Amino acid sequence: MRLNKFLAMGGVASRREADRLILAATTTVNGVLQTDPAYSVSEDDDIIFDGKRITIEKNIWVIILNKPKGYITTQNDPQGRKTVMELVPKKPRLFTVGRLDRNSTGVILLTNDGSLAQELMLPKNKISRIYELEIDRILEKSEIMKMQHGIFIGHGQKGQAKVLQQKVNKKRVIVRLELRQGKNREIRRIMAVLKRKIFSLNRISYGPINLRGVQMGKYRKLTKEEVKNLRKL
Repeated sequence: MRLNKFLAMGGVASRREADRLILAATTTVNGVLQTDPAYSVSEDDDIIFDGKRITIEKNIWVIILNKPKGYITTQNDPQGRKTVMELVPKKPRLFTVGRLDRNSTGVILLTNDGSLAQELMLPKNKISRIYELEIDRILEKSEIMKMQHGIFIGHGQKGQAKVLQQKVNKKRVIVRLELRQGKNREIRRIMAVLKRKIFSLNRISYGPINLRGVQMGKYRKLTKEEVKNLRKL
């Protein structure tokens, strides 16, 4: 298999991040430095990353965390801010599947299977993510159509979202959206273009995995059947 896939399956990082790490001259194979992520290796090879021997992780973990507001989605933060890693087990080493910004809440998946994480994050797989947000004004039909077909959100990118439901709650509007791309801060950038104020943003599902039974700030390990369903995506 490719060296980057081996590191990902060994719980070092996602496959994309493993590419970067290998290129940064952190990995040896049988005592020889390798900087080619596509270099072919096997489980019999002696693979050392950052001074530590890597073996393929046999005990696969995938967990769902109900992320609270105020936590950032990263392994650690030089500024000392709270991270989601403070809310999940220290071992095995887990990394996040995608991100939620600091002020957003809800579903975050974490795993020690870098290959699975990579597949779940690939835009071409168009995995459904459902969000619920609270905004100041109802979305008009023309705006809903623009969002569905793609709306420019800066940096040469288009944001796309499908409105599943919206309802007025007192002086605010609760909107349920479906995304299948996962661009950085996509919903917030779409709402900024449409001149809507966001009061809250909560991801309620990632593919077939939802928040049912998971309280804010808590997590649970997915069942083998749930992990199997994720792989099918």
